[in-house]
Amino acid sequence: MVQRAAGSGCHRPGADAEGSCSPARGGRCPRATVTDEGHSGSLEGRLILLGVTGSIAAYKAAELVRLLSAAGADVQALMTHTAAQFIGPLTLETLSRRPVMLDPLELLPDRRIAHIVAADTADAILVAPATARWLGAMANGLADDVVTATCLASAAPVVVAPAMDGEMYAHPATRGNVERLRGFGYDIVEPEVGPLASGQTAQGRLAQPATILAALEAAVAGRPIREPDPLLRPPRADLTLGRDHDLAGWHIVVTVGGTAEPIDPVRFIGNRSSGRMGVAVAEAALARGARVTLIHGATSVPLPEPALLVEAPTTAQMRHAVLAALVDADALVMAAAVADFRPRQASQAKLTRGAGLSLELEATEDILAEASGSARRSAGTSDPAGSTPRSRLGRPILVGFAAETGSLDRAPKKAVRKGVDLLVANDVSRPGSGFGTETNEVTLITPDQPPEPWPSMSKRAVADRLLDRVLALHRAAGASSAPQHESSEGRSA
Repeated sequence: MVQRAAGSGCHRPGADAEGSCSPARGGRCPRATVTDEGHSGSLEGRLILLGVTGSIAAYKAAELVRLLSAAGADVQALMTHTAAQFIGPLTLETLSRRPVMLDPLELLPDRRIAHIVAADTADAILVAPATARWLGAMANGLADDVVTATCLASAAPVVVAPAMDGEMYAHPATRGNVERLRGFGYDIVEPEVGPLASGQTAQGRLAQPATILAALEAAVAGRPIREPDPLLRPPRADLTLGRDHDLAGWHIVVTVGGTAEPIDPVRFIGNRSSGRMGVAVAEAALARGARVTLIHGATSVPLPEPALLVEAPTTAQMRHAVLAALVDADALVMAAAVADFRPRQASQAKLTRGAGLSLELEATEDILAEASGSARRSAGTSDPAGSTPRSRLGRPILVGFAAETGSLDRAPKKAVRKGVDLLVANDVSRPGSGFGTETNEVTLITPDQPPEPWPSMSKRAVADRLLDRVLALHRAAGASSAPQHESSEGRSA
């Protein structure tokens, strides 16, 4: 059941009881820029912000994104960090074709705060599922996550679909928070009675998608469509190509996963890398038109088939593959977790427990430093087309990753020692910023600039932002045209 309060439109000071801004302000919220055409009740062409909070029902957000997109809406997903533990941001990014917003401090390329721009240009905000904690935070104006912060900053209609355990929803505190939100003018789509995760049958089950969409259509009925912001909401054609295919003609080499150094035929020295960050870079580059060579060690995520896949289980094999691929590469992104040490002598037979085991280790090859040296020594060799980044840089653009625990103070010196153009450093001991997570919180290191911390965001968003910087380096070098290489179809090797 949808319960709609009077005044469910603009709730800023100056709004009348029907939710419209005062005539002195032109009859609408002064911050809203609108087009001439309105779609009464239709979602076609509207920007809908979907806020997902940390409920077990968060997985149902994927279906909401699909249905909203099918209805012609542009969907921008916002997620709390707890929600990202129930459903991966990559799922919503794939369905919406937009990076998920996870952090209130995330900036657009022009340095505006992303969630403020979203709040100002949204046609409506849908929070589904909404947890008891989120209801309490929103009712009291506690903007400690991107969903509450965006709702507080927006004059758009807000539709809230709670989902939680029955006793939680029946608690007087929760009921009071729901009523307070109704007083703000929010539309509450009451949860249904049904089986819940706790095993009980009670009111707390997220309403059916059709019911939620009907409430959303009612909330926007008769309202003009707001003018989109080009940075937040590019045309759909641009999204299909991925940033206008701005990497068309590029050959980007990406390393992913962890290398494994054999102790004997059964055991090895390895690491916990899942390959998720490197795969995100490869997928982003492919979406933007690049030809990608993906050199991979051990991974726990699917590898994109359009890429040329090169298996390299050990550090020595990865070194060989990287140096070979570097010959005609326009950029190298070393996202693999390469082992620093290996047994000096691997046993040819399985070792038994016996009286103990002592391993003598030796340092492995520093692939990134060697690739940097090789690229710089070959600087000046021109590509046959004469239009790759080498035409000015004289070499591929080099990007490294540094996984640290605790302080990142060593990262700038590592960037210099490795000879890279960009170094992406992160503290893998931080929650949501390590191996296997859907999100990452990194600091970008460049040789001539102070470290640049980035807020927590999905790994795909990190990947796209990183590729933006690669392009910026290319353009700053004066090679404004995209490299022109002969294309090749992805295949496995």
